[in-house]
Amino acid sequence: MKTDRKDMNIVIVGHVDHGKSTIIGRMLADTNSLPEGKLEQVKETCRRNSKPFEYAFLLDALKDEQAQGITIDAARCFFKTKKRNYIIIDAPGHVEFLKNMVTGAARAEAALLVIDAKEGVQENSTRHGYLLSMLGIKQVSVLVNKMDLVDYDQRVYDGIVKEYCAFLKEIDVTPRSFIPVSGFEGDNVAFAGAENMPWYTGHTVLQQLDDFENEAPPEDKPFRMPVQGVYKFTNDGDDRRIVAGTVDTGQLRVGDDVVFYPSGKRSRVHSIEAFNAPSPGSVGAGIATGFTLEHQIYIKRGELCARADGPAPKASTLIRANLFWLGRAPLVPGKQYTIKIGTAKVPMRLDKVLRVLDASKLTGSEKQQVERHEVAECILKTDRAIAFDLGCEIAPTSRFVIVDGYEISGGGIVQEALADAQDWMRRSVALRNTKWEQSEITLEQRAERNSHKALMVLISGNEDAGKKPIAKALEKMLFHEGKQVYFMGIGNLLYGMDADIHLAEGGNHKEEHFRRLAEAAYLLLDTGTIFIVTATNVRRSDLDIITTSIDNDQMLTIWVGDETGCDMDCDAYISGKENVEQAALDIKELLQNKGAIYRPW
Repeated sequence: MKTDRKDMNIVIVGHVDHGKSTIIGRMLADTNSLPEGKLEQVKETCRRNSKPFEYAFLLDALKDEQAQGITIDAARCFFKTKKRNYIIIDAPGHVEFLKNMVTGAARAEAALLVIDAKEGVQENSTRHGYLLSMLGIKQVSVLVNKMDLVDYDQRVYDGIVKEYCAFLKEIDVTPRSFIPVSGFEGDNVAFAGAENMPWYTGHTVLQQLDDFENEAPPEDKPFRMPVQGVYKFTNDGDDRRIVAGTVDTGQLRVGDDVVFYPSGKRSRVHSIEAFNAPSPGSVGAGIATGFTLEHQIYIKRGELCARADGPAPKASTLIRANLFWLGRAPLVPGKQYTIKIGTAKVPMRLDKVLRVLDASKLTGSEKQQVERHEVAECILKTDRAIAFDLGCEIAPTSRFVIVDGYEISGGGIVQEALADAQDWMRRSVALRNTKWEQSEITLEQRAERNSHKALMVLISGNEDAGKKPIAKALEKMLFHEGKQVYFMGIGNLLYGMDADIHLAEGGNHKEEHFRRLAEAAYLLLDTGTIFIVTATNVRRSDLDIITTSIDNDQMLTIWVGDETGCDMDCDAYISGKENVEQAALDIKELLQNKGAIYRPW
């Protein structure tokens, strides 16, 4: 049957033992949303175990939870009103399970935050409030629970409202309502508690849920699909190359022009594929899908696909973010971590701590590291550019996690993309890709004809380290084996293509030299050539400029001579004392290991 009913995800959070699960259990019972006989079954179990019945037991299904009396994981339950269907996510309140709480809250459109009337505002009451704000959840209702334990005293309720309103104002959250409730007695949960609280005339919890507003459908937002992988088919003449992933937001149709970020590569959707079903003409948010392109381009996992006619995501190696830290060891500058946004997984370092917030007191402090359970505003630096959106614009592609070793130790939301050293280069590459005329001959076809893939071999090192003799020996060796190969010393560029800036007086034109080198490499790689370049003392920043224009997978970096001055992560290091021919053979073997040239049978 067709229905216009909508769904809504609601997360319920709060300090441990403040009664979240009890409120949900009571709501399920009072709205007849439980399976037939479930309430009686739980009551009978409690009787046999000489244990007082609690409505929370209807929700806390895990044995560890019942034994310890706390919610460990984010439990979900379902019920419906006349207006819509609800998924209630019961997030754990204990500080040790903060990660689980965030996971649950990240999927919600609105939140119920529970405060115990007797205990008042506690540490996690404020911490959870801040995290809801950080996750972009603006629809929040505060439930002052256990009013029966304070004799339904309005003065207690008013005091909590005043204190917590002041806190929420500091984090720019305006609550939709404060509701005094008794989860145990049922007051103001599904039915009004007028008998015990005649002084309260506002919504019940159930009414407040129906008063929340659904977010705009994700299909109406700009198209975003993190690339999960690219799959090539070869059987029975099937030559499709399918770009696969799950659509986070927006819609995609056959014929749409698409751009992949951060590379800036463009193409047009040729077909949308479906498993064991006719190919659809379009696909929308929430669907795992795949599509083929009219012009084959080299893309890989971690790129973020957007439609060319929509707003572009951001791309940078520097981001300002709000994050929470859950790792046992603190988040410290200098140490390498891994950041994961969408399907991108990139090495990252903490560049700067702007401020650390004590979420329980909302006081900021200047610190150089972020301790466990602290919330901070930081600048993060990634080893290479990543694509993302801002939290205030498109939430799914703004959220990230940080991995320390093998553990997820933190997470947060991107607040701003900061300009980095390669920002100007990415703009230049994006303009080039917009105007680029694609050849009808693909890189795969050229590789098949040449018996090798296109690759740039960058050989660097100190002055007089012996780079050029090795490069020329490698070129000659590959040429005589029938490879399409070309050697160029950096001087060829400086006194040729770069003569206008190299011979100009004043100014440091190093960045522009490397931009032009990268464009020359892009042209030669597009012809399927193995391009060998020698340059003295190439730095990591220089390499970053080159890899903004061409893919990391299309490069091989070699350092010749003393490694002391090298700050790049090279594919190989050659002492310079080896025989030139042997050094060339060693590089050739690296090319074979990388799959650029094929080993003989």
